[in-house]
This record gives sequence, C-alpha cells and structure tokens, in this order.
Amino acid sequence: MESMKKLPDSEMKLLELIWREQPVRSGDLVDKAFAEYGWKKSTVYTILKKLVTKGLALNEQSVITATHDRDEVLSEKSEDVIKRSYGGSLPMFLTAFLSREKLSREEAEELKKLIDEYTEEG
Repeated sequence: MESMKKLPDSEMKLLELIWREQPVRSGDLVDKAFAEYGWKKSTVYTILKKLVTKGLALNEQSVITATHDRDEVLSEKSEDVIKRSYGGSLPMFLTAFLSREKLSREEAEELKKLIDEYTEEG
C-alpha cells in the first residue's frame, strides 16, 4: 500500500501511540500525544485525519484504532527504503548497515537462523 511507504515522522509517531494504546478515545490520544511530543490538540487531529484518509486508522465514535498492524507497516517502509536506496538488493543494504555497526555473536546467529528459515529451496 503506497500510503504506508511514505509516512512522515509525525504520522509514524501518532501511529505508534495508536498501536500501543488502541482502542483509544480521541481525547486520550490527544493527552498522550501532548505528554510525549508536546503536540497541541489541533496538531493531533490534523495528523489523525491524514491517517484516516490514508486508510491507516479508523475513528469510529471518537475511538481510534489502527487498520494495519505495526509489523505490516514497518515491513512496507523497509522494503521501500531497500528498493529506492539499494536497488532492491538486501545484501547491499546489509553491507551498508554492517559497515557501521558490528553484530554481537547472538545477533549474527539469529540472522543466520532467519536466513535459513526464509531461504527458498529449489
């Protein structure tokens, strides 16, 4: 879904609050957004309206819920970054990431297991 790929930081922050608190009354969402980000009521409702328009949140009788789970949205965003920045090459992305950040032995083992689990068998 195109609307997931290019979410501004403000929309992602509000989605994070929604995922954590849902179902959440809109007034409570405003209070939480103010406490965490210092956002005014008008800011929260503007961002919420954008999320609803994009089909990423529902506002039913002032109760807010997300329409997609967190993993789905983050997966779409990650795939888009890899496609745009690394020509769709996961190895190029990992090389760039790992050139700056060393893995612990446990992280390396976890990645090896994931690769084995998701490798196509021909």
